Amino acid sequence: MAKKILKAFLIILFGFGLYIFIPRNYGVCEFEAREGVKYWDLPTGSKIGYSFLKGKGDKQLCPIVYLHGGPGGKITENTIEFFKPLAEDGYDIYLYDQIGSGHSARLDDIKEYSVKRHEEDLAAIIETISTEKVILFGHSWGTLLASEFYALHPEKVESLIYSGPGPMLPINQKLKMLVPPDSLNLFPPKFSNKDGYEKVNNLRNKIIFRWAIMFGKKLVSDKEADHFQTFLNQELSKSCTCYGDTSKYELGDGYYSQLMTVRSFNNVVDKRTEIKGNSTPLLILKGQCDNQSWAYTQEYLNLFSNSELHIIKNAGHSIEESRQMEYIELIREFLN
Repeated sequence: MAKKILKAFLIILFGFGLYIFIPRNYGVCEFEAREGVKYWDLPTGSKIGYSFLKGKGDKQLCPIVYLHGGPGGKITENTIEFFKPLAEDGYDIYLYDQIGSGHSARLDDIKEYSVKRHEEDLAAIIETISTEKVILFGHSWGTLLASEFYALHPEKVESLIYSGPGPMLPINQKLKMLVPPDSLNLFPPKFSNKDGYEKVNNLRNKIIFRWAIMFGKKLVSDKEADHFQTFLNQELSKSCTCYGDTSKYELGDGYYSQLMTVRSFNNVVDKRTEIKGNSTPLLILKGQCDNQSWAYTQEYLNLFSNSELHIIKNAGHSIEESRQMEYIELIREFLN
């Protein structure tokens, strides 16, 4: 009897080991490099892939640097197409994949992924492109990164554009109780991020997650982890529109960059004092069914003395996918 129990235990243990240590296939395609991508080897040690749109006609003085969402997001073909009208207006535009995602390198030591590392990379990029000032355009997590950089280098920023803004760091949890004014007619999207996580998360990934958090190590390769992140984000993208209608999801998400950067949020020094009252122009664009809390937007409006807000009707967190023409015209009006 004891031998049967031991045998059964060993079989279960062997099966569990196979489940944990044999790579899993999530059914996503292999990531392919986009034609025309260039690279920076930054003094921070980051190898960064980026796309560049050269301004046409009458050149504008300040280039636009776009900061994608995530963390662990990437530049997509749709993002590049969206910015082409602004290049036609004369703006040089830099669209880069943050370290650990897209075309950029993955770090061997995942503990190096942090808000601080991303801010240092952004500072190095602005130094590399040799410009006196930039226009920072942040989406979602990109607004957090833009705020971090701005608090440290306000003299380098001509203006700011925040789309679907996330929270200032460190996050003031009390703000989540703030109720938006009825006059804005905001409403929640049909799907939530919680729905996405519950649908696709699995035991294997839970163990990978805990291993990274506890030991700061990769239990599986970047390739498998990034495939899971893409698989997950395909589902989470439903919460970025009002009714779950999403376009084809592009590959390139960075799992460890996302996980460890979020992990570092609580280590960020509060810079609200450095920002409060500054007169740098800020445009905030928020979808009517944005999945980000209204409180985050309200805090930016309170901190920046020269800010303006536009609510885009029937648009979600990814405004450019649903209301592109209205979105781009509001940005043009702000810039010009």
